Amino acid sequence: MIEITPEYKARVEQVSLNVCSVVLPMDKLPENLLEAYANLCNELLEDTDEKFIKGWQALPNSARAQLPQADFHGFYIANAWIQLSRVAQDISEMAESDEAIDEKEYNGIFTRISDDSLKDCSKKLKKSRTDRALFNSIMAVIDGK
Repeated sequence: MIEITPEYKARVEQVSLNVCSVVLPMDKLPENLLEAYANLCNELLEDTDEKFIKGWQALPNSARAQLPQADFHGFYIANAWIQLSRVAQDISEMAESDEAIDEKEYNGIFTRISDDSLKDCSKKLKKSRTDRALFNSIMAVIDGK
């Protein structure tokens, strides 16, 4: 279980916002999407199913040494938000109306996306040990550049 101190939470939220802002105009999102982002952030931060902490602990020490845990956590949350945003846009474009979006049809999509995001972020962090350009790119987005 993760000890979520106010400092840890603030750092995770800042990193996540920094990374998302590089890809999406977070300051221009409608209120309902900002609320969805906040909900996603809180859910993945709480890590009640312990997927994040188990994924973090499964990383080799050399990969964990690349970033503080809070930075990796924020990077993962941002990656999940970006992937979820893309999928939601695809779904809304395919649906003829809001009623056409059947909740049952997309049930579990969030879990799959967050799982895939954690795997993707773990792969990137591992690869960044030997790929300096990737490491620098990760650090730049974490810093919001």
